[in-house]
Amino acid sequence: MGIASGSDITLEELQLAARNHALPLEALRHTITPIGLHYLLIHFDIPAVDAQTWRLRVGGCVERPLTLTLEELKARPSRTFAVTLECAGNGRALLAPRPLSQPWLTGAVGTAEWTGTPLASLLEEAGVLPGSVEVVFTGLDRGIQGGVEHRYERSLPLAEALHEEVLLVYAINGEPLPPQHGFPLRLVAPGWYGMAQVKWLESITVVDEPFRGWQQEHGYRLQESEDDPGTPVTRMLPRSLMVPPGIPEFVSRERYLRAGPCTLMGRAWSGYGPVELVEVSADGGRSWGEAVLGEAPSPFAWRSWMYTWEADPGEHELCCRATDATGQTQPLNPEWNFGGYCNNAVERVRVVVS
Repeated sequence: MGIASGSDITLEELQLAARNHALPLEALRHTITPIGLHYLLIHFDIPAVDAQTWRLRVGGCVERPLTLTLEELKARPSRTFAVTLECAGNGRALLAPRPLSQPWLTGAVGTAEWTGTPLASLLEEAGVLPGSVEVVFTGLDRGIQGGVEHRYERSLPLAEALHEEVLLVYAINGEPLPPQHGFPLRLVAPGWYGMAQVKWLESITVVDEPFRGWQQEHGYRLQESEDDPGTPVTRMLPRSLMVPPGIPEFVSRERYLRAGPCTLMGRAWSGYGPVELVEVSADGGRSWGEAVLGEAPSPFAWRSWMYTWEADPGEHELCCRATDATGQTQPLNPEWNFGGYCNNAVERVRVVVS
């Protein structure tokens, strides 16, 4: 991790961008994102997993350690939730100076229907011991970051891990997890940024002291500088995105449309509770109008919005912003941090009306 020295995209950023992909914003039309359009971030390599020999181990501070096959997990009670997932680095490429990492614009998001078995019932069966504080999730993907070789692993506070919507997932949109989405098993913790959704799960470990792994202690923190210990990234801040209106110019992606009534639409979400207000501006954020909100497919997923704009000839900057149930509202301008995380500044879309 570092800071790009200039405006040019670096070779390192190109390598990351070629491996990972964002949601094409026109796909916001879909309430449930098709699997191939859902955003994807893979830290290291996609591990090769043999489902016949794979096992999930549950241990640590528990009375009864468990070892389960994929078929045994599928035989347990299951739940299916529509859940919006967003990368914590979404919007990083819009910061100045630009942090050197996956160069996301605003499309690192998607909403899928995830099917799995509740984590809470598995922990109850294992018998969590008194004094336990966190649950550590370890994936099979391994690599080097910050000069440290490690498996990708993160923890959740025990109270968060016991929420009924936290799932051990083996299917997406009614299909078995594909390799890139964590086959054979992954964690889905609704409301949390994508770094918490550990893929290719190998083990779940209950611990009686805070987890100090690299991804927890050094990655995904809001820092003013490289030496600042910072504060951890947790839940998704409110965000609204717009289905791009009109048609695009190929290279610049500037939008072109005809004058007259134009229906703007999009999706909005927050990890802190439902979105209760979406506002739209056609003048770069100087004045705002209230959009009409649609229903969300679940309490853990984005909701649609719609706004009728009378498009006058000329150049315009369209903006949209969301406010959630806690009163948090998207800022007009980005708030810089060293890692480029949690940039939920309002989206800005340049349009030319003829």
